[in-house]
Amino acid sequence: MSPLVSITEYGAEAASLFAQLHAQCFGAPWPEADFKRLLASSGVVGLILEADRVPVGLALIRTIAGECEILTIAIAKASRRSGLGGQLLTASENAARLAGARRMILDVSETNTPAIKLYDRSGYIEVGRRTAYYRDGSDARVMARRL
Repeated sequence: MSPLVSITEYGAEAASLFAQLHAQCFGAPWPEADFKRLLASSGVVGLILEADRVPVGLALIRTIAGECEILTIAIAKASRRSGLGGQLLTASENAARLAGARRMILDVSETNTPAIKLYDRSGYIEVGRRTAYYRDGSDARVMARRL
């Protein structure tokens, strides 16, 4: 049976939740203060995905001048490969459209094959590279698509 999924927009008041989820998803999580600052910034939208009322995913996007950047997006390790990442990506794109974005852009580690496959399936194309961008020394693929 599929989980009951909801995706809700939150602001700076939920910085702690964003930081906790980010820590579950990444080896080098962002501190709560960074989330609080970003979520209070103009053009930034924060989304939390819940599966069966448990927060398991987050996305932070920033829209400026018709372009939206995914600052971070992730699903907790225990909930991956369940289609939730695609749902969160779609919700992020919809929020970007509502904010007036016509293009979505993101960075993804060249070592993150599952994410790259998701972005490829979703119509993103590689538009650039950032050499040794991540702490592990891996390059970032810069990917984009029209909305």
